[in-house]
Amino acid sequence: MGVHNVMEDVVREALNQNRASLHLTCDCHRCIDDIMAIALNQLPPQYIANEMHSPYVRASHQADRQGATNILSTVAKAAHIVSESPRCQTTKKE
Repeated sequence: MGVHNVMEDVVREALNQNRASLHLTCDCHRCIDDIMAIALNQLPPQYIANEMHSPYVRASHQADRQGATNILSTVAKAAHIVSESPRCQTTKKE
């Protein structure tokens, strides 16, 4: 397996579960990846070396209400940044 940042899974899940309420101007792969990158650069990584520990780390983030709120807030800010200035070809203005 190698090393894996479980925070990527947590952020992706938060983004997918709240996609409608984030009012994204574009949800292409590039924009989603940009949102993920911006959010992940603001959050502390949670690395694991054994896939068996992933459910425990994810559950700890779901149980920590303040932490879950912080993650969602960070994702919402990243979504706003990307929506204001998308880099994809889909929304480029001529």
